[in-house]
Amino acid sequence: MGRRNFHYFLQEGLDNMFSHGFMTFAAVSITVACLLIMGTCSLVALNASANLKELEDSNEIVAFVDELYTPDQAKALEEKLLALPHVASAEFISRQDAMDSFRSKYPDESLFQDLDPAIFRDRYSIKLDALENLHAAVSQVRAVEGVADVNAYEDVANGFIAIRNVSSVISVTLIAALFLVSAFIISNTIRLTTFERREEIAIMRMVGATNGFIRWPFVYEGFFMGLISGAAAFLLQALLYALVARGVNSSDSLHLFHVVPFREYILPVGGAFLGAGILVGVGGSLTAIRRFLRV
Repeated sequence: MGRRNFHYFLQEGLDNMFSHGFMTFAAVSITVACLLIMGTCSLVALNASANLKELEDSNEIVAFVDELYTPDQAKALEEKLLALPHVASAEFISRQDAMDSFRSKYPDESLFQDLDPAIFRDRYSIKLDALENLHAAVSQVRAVEGVADVNAYEDVANGFIAIRNVSSVISVTLIAALFLVSAFIISNTIRLTTFERREEIAIMRMVGATNGFIRWPFVYEGFFMGLISGAAAFLLQALLYALVARGVNSSDSLHLFHVVPFREYILPVGGAFLGAGILVGVGGSLTAIRRFLRV
């Protein structure tokens, strides 16, 4: 492709896009909306996975030892707990250690500084191999002789798992459906442009213009429409993400949910939006022009 042809194709593509301003705006707006929905669902799924991973790293099952057990008997439970299928580690915490930890959390409360260790129980801090196994692990730990009680945030863990799974399914489904919708909209927009220029295309074919020479201006038109759509969707997604993150972080009821900073997603989200927009635009253009290039 020569430089002269490149400038011609580029100019024709821009002229075609701006000569149908309303249709171009409609196609870009719908594509932006589709990208925003896809991006939002994907980011929800990514945040749910990140929170689930964080919960896996920080969450623990606390197994309280029977009060009648001596320290030696309590420590002997470690071997039994480590033998359970889903237990990755089991750390013994004595009554004195539990009291010291409690005091350190409330250094300004004088009433908590003179507590008797006897009011605490020996316990184990248990980490799991995967949070999905929490329910099974809790049942197995409870069944160990010498374990009096088990403390675990099953509802919180199940909530994160459900959000991640649902978001993942919805994201995949919406990405596929909305991608096709966006391509269809841009294809029809460019098809309208092509239909209005059908006589010009026919003349170009009669004088010997190649299919490539006729096709390239429409490819550039779709490229620019997709590029604008991707860039606009990315900026709006960043703004929407910032607003949601601010609302979640300032909410007392959602304090357990941590929103990952958007800067960690800038490159993949920006690349995905621009790539998807350009792919939709160029794909729609090629689909629209194909029927007019048939002999």
